[in-house]
Amino acid sequence: MSDSPYIFDISGAANFEQLVIENSFHKPVLVDFWAEWCAPCKALMPMLAKITEEYAGELLLAKVNCDIEQDIVMRFGIRSLPTVVLFKDGQPVDGFAGAQPEAAIREMLKPHVAEPDPSAADPMEAAQALFAEGRFADTETLLKQVLTENNENAAALILYARCLAERGELGEAQVALDAVKGDEHKQALAGARAQLTFLRQAADLPEVATLKSRLAQNAEDDEALYQLAVQQLARQQYEAALDGLLKLFVRNRSYADGLPHKTLLQVFDLLGGDHPLVTTYRRKLYQAIY
Repeated sequence: MSDSPYIFDISGAANFEQLVIENSFHKPVLVDFWAEWCAPCKALMPMLAKITEEYAGELLLAKVNCDIEQDIVMRFGIRSLPTVVLFKDGQPVDGFAGAQPEAAIREMLKPHVAEPDPSAADPMEAAQALFAEGRFADTETLLKQVLTENNENAAALILYARCLAERGELGEAQVALDAVKGDEHKQALAGARAQLTFLRQAADLPEVATLKSRLAQNAEDDEALYQLAVQQLARQQYEAALDGLLKLFVRNRSYADGLPHKTLLQVFDLLGGDHPLVTTYRRKLYQAIY
């Protein structure tokens, strides 16, 4: 498998349907039919990978090993290698057979593939977009490339830590955060630390069902309301958690030395100032205070 989120190996007809046919309804997919014994194939493959990376997600590259995927080869009548076919909207729309110069390949792609947004070429912006989509493994792959070039990149370290935290690697996430230097990304760092805090706290708290049962029996159970909010935060149920924390703040703002207020501010850091939930609940908090 490639380390790139835009390049993948095909394994079986069902995999081809999903990664090539279905994906091609969203982005053009370039399919490289190759074989281990084919020297021109091996020369062409890095060029196709380079072009694909430069399109920064506007083009995908699927690699089909013809020695293994005989059914796919027969389905598309592949007779010589390398053969490259461009799929769009579920259908082959262009392609070529044999080695081609880079300029010719780019010219073939022009009518079919949108030029990448220059900002999308920034790997950190791409990583942020992948993280927002919940594609944590792809985000990690991209961030590892960034950190290979500069292992002190604070923004990359913070986002990498959040990926690790999402899959439960809290110790490794803490190591990544401890490596962050300077105050340039102070708010993002605070948000990542808050995420770790919520995940650690949730591991030691009663189950959600237990907490909801307690609240059903006694809606004024402040401890249960706060602990439920922490469990919700650990599960990324941010609106429900913010609602519970605000309710607790209004009802008993001095609970546990002002913990509802402190936790609300931590969630604001976690989500970032531009998040619509932060805008809404910051206003509600202000109204509750004043």
